[in-house]
Amino acid sequence: MSEPFRRKLVAGNWKMNTTRASAVELARGIAQLVPAGRTDVDVLVCPPFPYLYAVASAIEGSAVQLGAQDVYYEPPGAFTGEVAVNMLTDVGCRFVIVGHSERRHILCETDSVLRRKVAAAIVGGLEVIFCVGEHLAEREANQTEKILDSQMAGGLTGLAEADLEHVTIAYEPVWAIGTGRTATAQQADDVHLYLRKWLADRYNPRRVQSTRILYGGSVNPKNALELLSEPNVDGALVGGASLKVETFQPIIEAAAVATQGGGTKA
Repeated sequence: MSEPFRRKLVAGNWKMNTTRASAVELARGIAQLVPAGRTDVDVLVCPPFPYLYAVASAIEGSAVQLGAQDVYYEPPGAFTGEVAVNMLTDVGCRFVIVGHSERRHILCETDSVLRRKVAAAIVGGLEVIFCVGEHLAEREANQTEKILDSQMAGGLTGLAEADLEHVTIAYEPVWAIGTGRTATAQQADDVHLYLRKWLADRYNPRRVQSTRILYGGSVNPKNALELLSEPNVDGALVGGASLKVETFQPIIEAAAVATQGGGTKA
C-alpha cells in the first residue's frame, strides 16, 4: 500500500515581533510568493494578536493562511486579556498554535490548560498546531520519548478520532529553538516517526497516516531542504527565519521541492 500524500506545511510563527507596518509589509511579501492557486505547498503566518486583522487584509486573495499564536478555552466573557476562539475566526484565522514551548515553560501553561485549548479550538472551527518537545537535559538523559508521551497524552487525551484531522503536531526540541542548534535530519525523522506511532497506537492507523507532523527548531534556508526531505517531516514551524521574506522564501521553496519528491531523500 502506498504512503498517503501529505503536502508540506510551512508555518511562520512571528512571536512577539513586528509593528503594524512591518507586519503588513512582511505579509504582502509572503503573499506574492504564494498566490491563489498555488498548491505545491501550504503556507501559514501567525502574527501577534494586535496585527491579525491587518495581516488578514494583506494576504487576502493569496493562498497564504492566517493563524494565531494562542487562544483561550472559554467563550467570550470576563477573562481580561484573553482571546476567544470565535474572535480568531472572526478576523480570518484558520489555525492556532497551542502548547508552544515558550508558553509551556515561560508562561507555565499546564497539560490540563492545553487540553482544554485544543478541544475548544477544534469545536470552534480552528485547526490546531499542537507543539511538543524536550529540553537538552532530557534528551541527554534519554528521556525524549518519556517527555513526548507525557505531553501528547496531556494535550490530546479525550480527543475524538474524527477530530484528529483538525490537529497538526509540531515537534520542537526546546534546545534547538532560537539557539542556532538544530536536530539532525535523522534525529527529527526518528522523533516524528515515534510520534506517528504514538498516534497509531491510539487511533486508526490509516487516519494517522494523514496527520502532518512539523519540525520546529532553528529551521533556516541552509537546513530546510535536508530536514523537509525526511519521510516523516511534513513541514516546518519557523520562528526567526519567518520574519524576513528573503529567509522565509527559501524554506517555502524547499518544502515545495520536498513535497514533489525532489529533495535529498528518494
